Amino acid sequence: MNPILRDILDLLDVERIEENLYRGRNAAESEHVFGGQVLAQAIASAYRTIGDARDLHSIHAYFLRPGDWNAPILYQVDRIRDGKSFTTRRIAAIQHGRAIFSMASSWQKHEVGLEHSVPMPDVPSPESLRSDKEAYAEIAKIRPEVKRFAYRFDAIDSRQVENILMLAPSNVARPPHKHTWLKTRDPLPDDPEVHLCMLAYMSDLDFMSTSLLPHGRSPGGERNNFQGASLDHALWFHRPFRADEWLLFAKSSPSASGARGFVRGQFFNERGELIATAAQECLIRVRD
Repeated sequence: MNPILRDILDLLDVERIEENLYRGRNAAESEHVFGGQVLAQAIASAYRTIGDARDLHSIHAYFLRPGDWNAPILYQVDRIRDGKSFTTRRIAAIQHGRAIFSMASSWQKHEVGLEHSVPMPDVPSPESLRSDKEAYAEIAKIRPEVKRFAYRFDAIDSRQVENILMLAPSNVARPPHKHTWLKTRDPLPDDPEVHLCMLAYMSDLDFMSTSLLPHGRSPGGERNNFQGASLDHALWFHRPFRADEWLLFAKSSPSASGARGFVRGQFFNERGELIATAAQECLIRVRD
């Protein structure tokens, strides 16, 4: 396994401090607390309190304050309910005595029932597309600071169908949708916790920027005079999956108003099955 992917997996492996209390560290390379990391660490903390074999089917999270990447994050798990079919956990992420993040999660005993799935978008295969690792390597020749963000693509193979990069300059208005193929570059352990955490981690990659496309803006463009931040994040898990196999992340932004952008996304496996759905509201406050 390549060392960057190993470091990310170690990052998501929270440390048990006390009953219902876990500690997560931050990536030294990023110089900020990545929202996908906090989502994944919160899931890992809740997972370790479940006890029996139950499937995570939904999370609803709020980002309350900016995180301090120089300090560890404590995750306090509240065991709300242990029912016959469903288990509920509430998780608070704490730094410097204050909550920076709050998440509710629901877990279900495995059941068989009715099934249907919307069709996957008709897009090119990942093998025909350039990897983000190659694309950001070219940008880094001119903008070395990009390396602090793009190091993740040494661990995650990400490929853009529309060839729109999150940090690329952009002053052209585009339709508010993007399609990205994603998977880890190396095989992962069979542990379901690892795959849940990795999908949560990847679900926050290049999500907010979709809401900026109709406005000719991007976080790395010339018109990047805006304040951006994730406000909330939700995930629904529909079917079993592996994060080390190709997943299509189909993203769209149906609305932006009140200095907020709304983005939703669907994860499909290569067989065309819908395996997860994501939604996020983000702050996109334009500065004078």
